[in-house]
Amino acid sequence: MGSNHSFIIGLERSRQRLDSFLAAELPGEALSRSRIKELIEGGAVLVNGAPVKVAFRVREGDTVTVAVPESRKSELQPEEVDFPVLFEDEDLVVIAKPPGLVVHPGCGHHSGTLVHGLLFHCEDLAGIGGEERPGIVHRLDKDTSGVMVVAKTDLAHQSLVEQFKDRRVGKIYRAIVNGRPVAESGRIDRPIGRHPVQRRKMAVSEQGRRAVTNWRVLERFSPDFAYLELELETGRTHQIRVHLASLGYPVSGDELYGRQDRKRLDDLGVARQCLHSFRISFSHPRTGEALSFTAPLWPDMEQVLARLRARENDGRTE
Repeated sequence: MGSNHSFIIGLERSRQRLDSFLAAELPGEALSRSRIKELIEGGAVLVNGAPVKVAFRVREGDTVTVAVPESRKSELQPEEVDFPVLFEDEDLVVIAKPPGLVVHPGCGHHSGTLVHGLLFHCEDLAGIGGEERPGIVHRLDKDTSGVMVVAKTDLAHQSLVEQFKDRRVGKIYRAIVNGRPVAESGRIDRPIGRHPVQRRKMAVSEQGRRAVTNWRVLERFSPDFAYLELELETGRTHQIRVHLASLGYPVSGDELYGRQDRKRLDDLGVARQCLHSFRISFSHPRTGEALSFTAPLWPDMEQVLARLRARENDGRTE
């Protein structure tokens, strides 16, 4: 439902910018500065009965009225999609994305995506940019599992976007890779850009954008597998997959970035790229509280690790 608000400016708020005043007075609406600007420019905000500009400064005695319209219904149809919810409040929802689930509708994926499922799950979406939809602030590849945070309000969406942009979001992944790194840990600082020939791929490229991945070995398995933890300083497309492949340790099951012995992977039960978003940390958009959420390793990757450990304990190699 839409809502209406009316304020009379007191002496303490005199000469304050209108958009700043509304940001402070309408916290319950969870509106971002950009959305407030849209409302002012669209004539939904009046001062003494007349429209004004965003930079208008209110004066003592002014009457400010705001008509926040009801969010537009999304053109997408809600669909029941199965995914575990790790946390939810009025501003955001944190989920564990299953492998095989596409995040956003696109070419070849017009239904059954995470967005369709969130529209079904969230009955209290306040709207993003005036539209009743979830705010996707980061994505995981279809075959990558693990924790994701999604905004439910305009304010939360803007805050999370800024936190990701400013690299204030902690992102830790787990991966099973082909190969056994000699070092215990390392830092990959190599720029990533679009592959010059195969356009669906990314590649290490001097013309790309800076990308930094920190890694450490959790376990090694004979003859040539390892279990790694990875912490991202940046968030480029396919960053972990490209960086690990550039070191000669492609993610197991990732046929796009590394040649894979399909029979060996089948014997281990590898049916997709063994990459999992393990933990995400950020500040709550409304309260500023430091939050951290962990998604347990997906059962299929746990099974692969169990088989690798069993072989290691049995002293067998391939």
